[in-house]
Amino acid sequence: MPELPEVEVVRRGLSRWVSGRTVETATVFHPRAVRRHLAGPEDFAARLKGAAMGEAHRRGKYLWLPVTEDLSLMAHLGMSGQLLVQPETAAAETHLRIRIRFQDTLGTELRFVDQRTFGGLSVHEAVPGAADGLPAVLAHIARDPLDDSFDEDAFHTALRRKRTTIKRALLDQSLISGVGNIYADEALWRTRLHYERPTASMTRPRTAELVTHIREVMGDALAAGGTSFDSLYVNVNGESGYFDRSLDAYGREDEPCRRCGTPIRRRPWMNRSSYFCPRCQPVPRSAS
Repeated sequence: MPELPEVEVVRRGLSRWVSGRTVETATVFHPRAVRRHLAGPEDFAARLKGAAMGEAHRRGKYLWLPVTEDLSLMAHLGMSGQLLVQPETAAAETHLRIRIRFQDTLGTELRFVDQRTFGGLSVHEAVPGAADGLPAVLAHIARDPLDDSFDEDAFHTALRRKRTTIKRALLDQSLISGVGNIYADEALWRTRLHYERPTASMTRPRTAELVTHIREVMGDALAAGGTSFDSLYVNVNGESGYFDRSLDAYGREDEPCRRCGTPIRRRPWMNRSSYFCPRCQPVPRSAS
């Protein structure tokens, strides 16, 4: 599933190619693609018709563009969702779910393509007074570590109170948003922390170090255009990211640790996998 760097790359593409344009028509080809818009496909299309797309914003893994003073178009990519800016004359993709055309002569349109239909678009009321048009349904999502308003002290306090393990905490979007399985493993490797480290044992300096490495790994991923293991994650121009070539832990089972040479291990974890170096990231005594 796309994580913060991948979604941020898409956000930047939307800001460049979609923001400021006025919608002519919105066509829904699959109702699941608008299932979060509870009023249905016809209402979704009606609300977008004639709407002016505002600046693209992101919180964690969610995207949105204000379309009126109190409404915003929200996008969740799910596991395979793609927001593509395509020429109007381009052939329809096999899994095209929504097409949005604009009232201008640029000759391009916005398409939502989703093979597995876990993602979708929807129009929601914004938080009253929110300058960025934050959809009210996202108000519970925590700030992400690349957000200027991210509060490290508050995050550390919440982390210690959570009484869980560190990787579970990193994937809790009410504590910190945008971090998923891949970047959690990468940041923990850089910080030399085992994924089962109890959050109650985290000191303020260790939390600060972890946050620094989260920011660094996400910054490196952004510079590489994100992480693409297959053709499902792409930017709005259809290009894949290539940060997967630089991963230090995730997906490198039995390959030597780039720091000490010990083979990287993989363990089943919450219906996923955790990758770590057994020497650099020793199992905490409480988890052994």
